[in-house]
Amino acid sequence: MDIFKASERLMAMDDAAWERHAHPMSVYTRMLLGLPLLVAAIWSRAWIGWWALAAVAAVAAFTWANARMTSRPASTDNWASKATFGERVLLARDAVPIPAHHRVMANRLTALASAGVPFLAFGLWALDPWPTAFGMGLVYAGKLWFLDRMVWLYEDMRRVEPRYEAWLRRRVSDGG
Repeated sequence: MDIFKASERLMAMDDAAWERHAHPMSVYTRMLLGLPLLVAAIWSRAWIGWWALAAVAAVAAFTWANARMTSRPASTDNWASKATFGERVLLARDAVPIPAHHRVMANRLTALASAGVPFLAFGLWALDPWPTAFGMGLVYAGKLWFLDRMVWLYEDMRRVEPRYEAWLRRRVSDGG
């Protein structure tokens, strides 16, 4: 099973959603709010009982809508946009092969992020802040490193695939 493609299908990402998700506001709000809101929603079961499921559903809806809430960015010449482009390049690796070192690192960094999930799950189950925080730290470390690697992948691949280069839009100076 390809976890990257499964995630894309789950999020129902089409070209329009990818283009909007390349907006830095989309990337940073999802990165900064997504996991902490999910953790808070699950933890809230201690205070609101089964209503925590509604909070979890709201976070899932936010995660899905986040890629669609922003406008198309005026410029994509930034780290966040290039990270999303790299994810798209990785997803298209069957049609346009990518260098093996990028594929290997994407898998390793996903494994690093995934290594935090058991700690996070245990911490949330036990309502213990330490394993929760440790698990979140591993998830974030793996994901942020993964995104940085996706920028590198995009920079390498835009030079060999014209449609990838076309995703890059630089801000036009107003001359003043």
